[in-house]
Amino acid sequence: MSALKEKLKADLTASLKSRDEVRLRTIRMALAAVNVEEVAGKEARQLSDDEIIKVLTKEAKKRREAAEAFGNAGRAEQAEAELAEQAVLEEYLPAQLSDEELQGLVEEAVAETGASGPQAMGQVMKALNPKVAGRAEGGRVAAAVRARLSR
Repeated sequence: MSALKEKLKADLTASLKSRDEVRLRTIRMALAAVNVEEVAGKEARQLSDDEIIKVLTKEAKKRREAAEAFGNAGRAEQAEAELAEQAVLEEYLPAQLSDEELQGLVEEAVAETGASGPQAMGQVMKALNPKVAGRAEGGRVAAAVRARLSR
């Protein structure tokens, strides 16, 4: 079992004992999502820490989008609950890249690929994605690359 999954299970037990409802609900949901991913496909397998981080990132994004939708619908209480769950999930994710760090990585990838013009965006993204995996949202990375290539 991966170290991250063990940490999630230990934190589940701790939140159960401390009666922290938000944390308990969020960790249960995260473990359920990990278990679903483990049995998806032709045969069951154990996920690595990197794969678990991808699952947790996807779940955090769902919470952020749901909070935005609830907020726009005037349901502040549900939006706050979604944001609380997102905050718990982000404790298990790597720190997000700052805008300056992301720009530096984009510049490095553009120089590495020799790309120029928007048509080379795919090349740059292919070189950049492994470097930013889990540390920056895909849309944010794509926007930074698009802005750099359109100069």
